[in-house]
Amino acid sequence: MAPPKLHPIPSRDPVSGGELYISELANDDSGVTLRGKFEIPRYAKLDADQAKFLETFLRCRGMLNSVERELGISYPTVRARLDSLLDALNLPPIKEDPGARREKASERKRRILDELEKGEITPEEAKAQLRGGA
Repeated sequence: MAPPKLHPIPSRDPVSGGELYISELANDDSGVTLRGKFEIPRYAKLDADQAKFLETFLRCRGMLNSVERELGISYPTVRARLDSLLDALNLPPIKEDPGARREKASERKRRILDELEKGEITPEEAKAQLRGGA
């Protein structure tokens, strides 16, 4: 016999609009029932569009240009939806230190020049890498 269809967890009381909590968890196989006040996971509170965006974002491994192609939306729209999702999950975005970004670029240039000096790459390959071609 097929297990009963489970419904998505509503995050708001349909009468008052107030927040809900989970008060009972059960397992039919063991007959165990847990009662108490359990928090609804933040991800279960997302609306259908936000949940679909999150799933797509994860399947695309966080590469925004892939999300853009997969959903057929513009890059600015992807960024806006990601910001909206972060707001819905109450997650502030992590700001990258601009100094760290400069340092990474500096380390990359140093590595390319070292490879060139050791003869591991040609001057043309070094030029292409420095221009972002590789």
